[in-house]
Amino acid sequence: MQERSEKKERTKKIIKRTLIILLLLFIAASGYLVYYLYNESRSGHEYHELYITKQPATNEKVESPVDFDALTQTNDEIYAWIEVNGTNVNYPIVQSNTDDEFYLKHSAVDKSYISSGAIYTESCNGKDFEDPITLIYGHNGYSDIMFTTLHNFESKAFFDEHEYFYIYVPGKQLTYQVISAFKYDDRHIMNTFNFNSPEDLAEFQATITNPDSTTKNVRTELDTTIDENSKIVVLSTCITGQKANRYLVCAVLVDIKETN
Repeated sequence: MQERSEKKERTKKIIKRTLIILLLLFIAASGYLVYYLYNESRSGHEYHELYITKQPATNEKVESPVDFDALTQTNDEIYAWIEVNGTNVNYPIVQSNTDDEFYLKHSAVDKSYISSGAIYTESCNGKDFEDPITLIYGHNGYSDIMFTTLHNFESKAFFDEHEYFYIYVPGKQLTYQVISAFKYDDRHIMNTFNFNSPEDLAEFQATITNPDSTTKNVRTELDTTIDENSKIVVLSTCITGQKANRYLVCAVLVDIKETN
């Protein structure tokens, strides 16, 4: 009887410990879920509030929807704004003065920590979009924010219907025509190619105009010729469940307009 009683007592203790562990796991999981949802909600709202519009134009210049003077008061590392019609990409572009990876996990609004990060470039690129290739990075997988909706370009119908996107810098609207959208590997493009080399530049241009990818859409008729003078922007984001791959949306500068 004593042995049976001790066995019951041990069983009770095991059950108690198990319940405590399960409770702790539940609390931890709940905390993570709340934090994740908070980050998603914060990301979506803070950038919406940051989109500061100006008064309508009174002359023939293109009206920029962004007030850069106001934006740079919240973060002096904001230097451009990207807007991709048909997606939720409508964000400031930032570049850290000290750490290329800073905006992977920090907000463009106030530089505070946020898991969804910001839309950013690295210091290997200038801020004037005069480089032959400019890489712009943004996270995928945070609901429909950041660069997640760039995956809309996987649809041929969407790709065909959404030919252009815009980047605003102080005083200018830059119009880009989408050349291609495709799955690529996870190499660091700016470290792999030397775009000051005509050979490397030609090789990468050949890649984006005719990608070797099963997941691709390509525009063969462009408003301009792709050559050594082209200014190309590559939007890069992750692919859910494919750590070794990236999704690229590549576009070439076709027009520059002055803005108010």
